[in-house]
Amino acid sequence: MGVSPSSLRLSVLDRSSVRGEQSPAEALRDTVDFARRIEELGYHRFWVAEHHSVPGVAGSAPAVLAAGVAAATSRIRVGTGGVMLPNHQPLVVAEQFGVLDALYPGRIDMGLGRSVAFTSGIRRALGRGKEAADDFPGRLARLLGFVSGEQSDHPGVRAVPGERSAAAPFLLATGEGAAIAADLGLPLVIAPVAGEDRMAELIRRYRDAFRPSPWAQRPYVVVSTTVAVAGTAEDAHRLLVPEAWSYAYARTHAVFPPLRPAEEILARTMSDRERSRFEEALSGHVYGTGDRVAGDLGALVDRTGADEVLVTLSTYDRAEMLDSYARLARAL
Repeated sequence: MGVSPSSLRLSVLDRSSVRGEQSPAEALRDTVDFARRIEELGYHRFWVAEHHSVPGVAGSAPAVLAAGVAAATSRIRVGTGGVMLPNHQPLVVAEQFGVLDALYPGRIDMGLGRSVAFTSGIRRALGRGKEAADDFPGRLARLLGFVSGEQSDHPGVRAVPGERSAAAPFLLATGEGAAIAADLGLPLVIAPVAGEDRMAELIRRYRDAFRPSPWAQRPYVVVSTTVAVAGTAEDAHRLLVPEAWSYAYARTHAVFPPLRPAEEILARTMSDRERSRFEEALSGHVYGTGDRVAGDLGALVDRTGADEVLVTLSTYDRAEMLDSYARLARAL
């Protein structure tokens, strides 16, 4: 079945991928330009991500980049997918989003995650160990307290600006995180990283346990997935190759490199381990012609009851990437 544009919100997550020999600064400017084009195509939100000391990803300061995107656009909602809360003090995050909300009222989303940095060296540089993620529920509660003006851990301390901010909080979650989102009454952002059956079960539990809050009166589910659309299924599949290779390389060499052209990657002689990781990274995505993708997304929404789909696609050729998003917008 197809997806009705009137019943489904369609949004974009961009990781500010570095392409080939370009600089991180160029990649960040590409993200801002891309956001303008996405707004023209009618998408609902544009989110940016947080990664530290990753050669292939320029997005290291999501609140700052979100400010640049919001300044360059006029209507689309702008936010983070997400700020990794273990890396930051809750008061600082509340103040950052308070500034964003003050400058761009009614347009700011505060997407929050619990991941810590990929390597021990980066974690040491950030002053955070793996155990920082264990305190995520407490950090999240303190952040929401600063935003609502109801925190009690630090009497007399206020988020200025940030208290009573209208920035909308979302929780990027799998597993336990879905339960936290339900308990706090937060919209849930979830990806099928553990398989769609597991994702559907987590969503069901989230809805069953959801407690209305000032942030959301009912459960709200955003399903995040990679989507590639082209004139043929083969061309759409090729769009997935550059990021799949960077993922495979990161898993086998501990470095996520800049994106390379698909043709160059497909001509490589890969080790067995690299090939296995590469094929793993190519699986589980939505790709094909516009009609095929519309049907697949419709089926995904039917299975999950999603209120919104957050689409991501990182490929080497920016023109082909934008064409994929344009084809998707037309298909839905």
